[in-house]
Amino acid sequence: MDVRTPNRLPFHRLPVFPVLVVQLVVVLLAAVLLWQGHGVVAGYSGLCGGLIAWLPNLYFAHKAFRYSGARAAQAIVRSFYAGEAGKLILTAALFALTFAGVKPLEALAVFGVFLLTQLVNWFAPLLLKIRLLRP
Repeated sequence: MDVRTPNRLPFHRLPVFPVLVVQLVVVLLAAVLLWQGHGVVAGYSGLCGGLIAWLPNLYFAHKAFRYSGARAAQAIVRSFYAGEAGKLILTAALFALTFAGVKPLEALAVFGVFLLTQLVNWFAPLLLKIRLLRP
């Protein structure tokens, strides 16, 4: 396999896919619960906060898992660094756009669902282990 040839696995076959799915479910569930419990503004504020966490993670997964194999070790490291840098920039830009463009906004809901979505990463090893045990 050539180092410059990206991995051709479909996105849903990547090892990080279950984590992204669980994050999306957490975002949607938290937004619906906020909407039901605290009103429409809290609901879409929570949705914005969750998407601020989820979209950069999606970008990172796409960027970081393009290469595979021992021969592509340098390309893998470069793609991880590029993915992480892009993730940080995208997160900052989405926060800026949200706070500048979305009015009215409940900041507590934005940051709460953002942190809740990021907490899913702590359980990623469990999610990956469960997937690896299945045939």
